[in-house]
Amino acid sequence: MAWNEPGGDKKDPWSGNGGDQGPPDLDEVVKKMQEKLGGVLGGKRGGKGGGDKPPYGGNTSGFKGIGALIVVGAVVFAAVKSFYTVAPAERGVILRFGEYKEVTQPGPHFLVPFVDQVIKVNVDQITSFRHTASMLTRDENIVDIELTVQSRIQDAADYLFQDQSPEKTIRDVTETAVREVIGKSNLDFILTEGRSSIADDIKTNIQAMINSYKTGLEITSVNTQPAKPPEQVKSAFDDAIKAREDKERQENQAEAYANEVVPKARGAAARRVEDAKAYKDKVIAESSGEASRFLAVLKEYEKAPEVTRQRLYLETVEEVMGKSNKVILDAQGGNSLMYLPLDKIIRPSAGTTTLPDLSSFGGQTQEQVQQRTPVRETERGRRTR
Repeated sequence: MAWNEPGGDKKDPWSGNGGDQGPPDLDEVVKKMQEKLGGVLGGKRGGKGGGDKPPYGGNTSGFKGIGALIVVGAVVFAAVKSFYTVAPAERGVILRFGEYKEVTQPGPHFLVPFVDQVIKVNVDQITSFRHTASMLTRDENIVDIELTVQSRIQDAADYLFQDQSPEKTIRDVTETAVREVIGKSNLDFILTEGRSSIADDIKTNIQAMINSYKTGLEITSVNTQPAKPPEQVKSAFDDAIKAREDKERQENQAEAYANEVVPKARGAAARRVEDAKAYKDKVIAESSGEASRFLAVLKEYEKAPEVTRQRLYLETVEEVMGKSNKVILDAQGGNSLMYLPLDKIIRPSAGTTTLPDLSSFGGQTQEQVQQRTPVRETERGRRTR
């Protein structure tokens, strides 16, 4: 049965007590809710002494606390946003109201919050890309080139604001530089000893062009793979390379042979020249000595011709006969000549020389002498004095 029906207990569910009370006052309900909210936010609840407060006025200290918290939070947020740190591998690009202002180095820095903006750029990171193309050489040959280009950011401001697409620019510049360098070189130079120099020239050209475009990039290295001809003519190029290698090998062998023969020939020529000089000096000295001796003999001959003539004859005979090792004896009363082989008789034996006793031949017959000494028949009528 409802509370307001006949026979009910007449209790008001809004007031919490019985009686004939009417529905609760709406202003009082709002006032109670304001007091509870004020107590939660730090204000004082309205008591009995606050009867003269406006119905919707309540206590405003809670709203002041919320404002203070908002202000403190904003200050803390602004303080946090005012400081930033740049890593060692980075550079900080500062924008003020969207306009470039400066580049900051690694370390902590300060900026104006909500006014300045920082963009951090990694300047130590190496980026690389590969480029392959078929190029026309100066001697009108086609060669396939493959290379790898490595770069890093050198100027962060130029990298962000001077060029719209630095990566695309460096690729286009690489294409241009490679065509320029290859177009100025011959095929033989590219395939053989020109690999390192070509890479250096390409790197120099790329760096010069990207500096003119202000891309803010720096080329760290350019690595080229061995150049090769197109597949359609590869066999012909292989034959040409083989012929070139054979030529170089034969040239090296010829040079080695020349290096071996030429010094020997020069040494032999120098030795012959020295021998000729020595022979010349010897002949001149001997001739000078002979002339001096002849002049000396001439002076003695002019003083005593007969004595000098006899002395010269004896010296000549002594010189001629002293070179002979044969002795021929004329046996008395016979027609045979005895030959004494003195070269065999006086030949050294165990370091000693034994000479025959020629005096024992005196007074002996020819037969007795022949028994002791070998003889040889010679022409009859031959005599020696």
